[in-house]
Amino acid sequence: MLAPRHDETMDMDMGDMSMSDSTVMHMVFQNSMTTSLYSDSWTPSNTGAYAGTIIFLIILGIVFRLLLAGKALAEDRWLDAEMKRRYVVVQGKLPVTEQISSDSLSKKMTLTENGVEEDVMVVQKKKTHPRPWRMSVDPVRALLDTCIAGVGYLLMLAVMTMNVGYFIAVLGGTFLGSLFVGRFYNVEH
Repeated sequence: MLAPRHDETMDMDMGDMSMSDSTVMHMVFQNSMTTSLYSDSWTPSNTGAYAGTIIFLIILGIVFRLLLAGKALAEDRWLDAEMKRRYVVVQGKLPVTEQISSDSLSKKMTLTENGVEEDVMVVQKKKTHPRPWRMSVDPVRALLDTCIAGVGYLLMLAVMTMNVGYFIAVLGGTFLGSLFVGRFYNVEH
């Protein structure tokens, strides 16, 4: 088995770039209160600044969950509006009732409720059709997706600092956000 010798230096030279003791990459969780967040200018220098950074990350986690819930509610609203649109019968096309009756996947059945029987036609959906592009919906959807991705990446970068306080703050914000608005969105998001 090979082991490094203790007299070898740990300086790494990569062309013009060198890694010295001033630049430390932590690969384990640490609890330093002077861990930079997003840039060197955002380095807490005292306990109050560290607490403010923790509070910011908790709020950012809550905002992330609010954005997810807002997008889910907007998608539901857009789908409801699309389903309520009026459709025009085009000359030469079969009306919906005739299309259903001639469909090989439709089945005639009797529905009974409270002693009242009604003949119904059960139709199986063949495939999903993409919804049309709409100026009132798709730019807003794209903006929401971009905001969700941006906030998610900021939270990821905070966790990648390997600071225990930042990690717990992100988890706490996620928990609180889900507690407040988790019922409004699907797990799929």
